[in-house]
Amino acid sequence: MLAASIDKGITRMGQEQVLEAIHLQKIYPVSAGAFSRKPLFLKAVDDVSFALEKGTTLGLVGESGCGKTTLARLLLNLEQPSDGKVIFDGYNIYELKGEQKKQFRQRVQIIFQDPYSSLNPRKNVGSIIGEPLLIHKHVPRSQISRRVLELMDLVGLQKDQISRYPHEFSSGQRQRIGIARALSLDPQVIIADEPVSALDVSIQAQIINLLQDIQNQMGLTYLFISHDLHVVHHISHRVMVMYLGKVVECALNEDLYRNPLHPYTEALLSAAPVADPSYNKKRILLTGDLPTPLNPPRGCIFSSRCPIIKPDICLEKHPPLVEKRKGHFAACYLKQ
Repeated sequence: MLAASIDKGITRMGQEQVLEAIHLQKIYPVSAGAFSRKPLFLKAVDDVSFALEKGTTLGLVGESGCGKTTLARLLLNLEQPSDGKVIFDGYNIYELKGEQKKQFRQRVQIIFQDPYSSLNPRKNVGSIIGEPLLIHKHVPRSQISRRVLELMDLVGLQKDQISRYPHEFSSGQRQRIGIARALSLDPQVIIADEPVSALDVSIQAQIINLLQDIQNQMGLTYLFISHDLHVVHHISHRVMVMYLGKVVECALNEDLYRNPLHPYTEALLSAAPVADPSYNKKRILLTGDLPTPLNPPRGCIFSSRCPIIKPDICLEKHPPLVEKRKGHFAACYLKQ
C-alpha cells in the first residue's frame, strides 16, 4: 500500500494499519568544497509512502545506499524528516512530546544489524534485557528478574546464562539477546535492520524462524530490512523495493517474486544465488553509469542503468508509483 492507496485509506491485505508513512523525505546538505558556489543536497529518502499492517511483515530490499536505514531511522523518530509524516496510533510521531513520545518509544522497537556492537560489553544479559523495563517502569522492580527470565526462555536462551556477558556468547546467541531486549516493552512494531546479515547461514535460519514464531505468538508487525532476497522471500508478506531513495515497486510476496514489474527488481532477482547447480538461471547484467544520489539521472532515476530504456519517454520525468495490477505497484512507464 503506497501513496495513492494511503490517501484513500485502502488496506490491501484486509489488515488493520499500525503505522503509516506519508510522503516521507529526508534531504541532507552536503559540503560542496571551498571552490564551489552551488550547494549540494543528498536525497536519502525521496517521497516514500507505505503502511505497515498489523501482524504482517513488510520486507524492504535494495542496494547499499538506497536509503533503507535512513527510512528506518525516520520511522523510529531518530531523524526528523525534511517533509512528510508518520502516523502511529492516530498521531504524527514528529509532533509527540514528553510522555506520548516515551510511549511511542516503547511500542516501536528495533533489532540492530550487528549483534555485538549493539550490546553493552560491560553489562550482563540480565542487565541488558532488564534495563528498558527499569527505565520505562514497565513492570514493578520486584518482577524485573522474572520478566527477564521469561524473555530469555522465549528467545531460546538458558536461564543460567543470565549473569554472562556478551563476549561469552556466539553471534547467534547475541542476536537472541538483542531480540529479547526489543521484546521487553511489549512493542507493537519491530524494525529489523539487516538482523541476520552478520550471521552464518545456518544461524540465519534459526533467527528467522524465531522471529516468525514470536510474530505468530504475539501478533507483532515487522519491517524487515535486508539485501538478501531469499531471506526476505521467506519471512515477508509484502515486499518493497527501493532505489536511490525512492520506492520503485511494492507487491505481495509471491506476486513480486514471480512477476516483477520493474527492471531493477528483475535485475535484483536474477542476481540472487540459487542452491541448485544444475539450474540455468539467466542473469540480467546492468550496464551504464552507476548514479549518485547527489546527482541522480534525469527523468527516471533508473534510466542510466535500465536495459529497456526509451529516451523519449524515460528521460522526461520520473514515473509515478502506480497500481499496475491489484495490490502491485511499480514506477515504470514501460512495464505493464
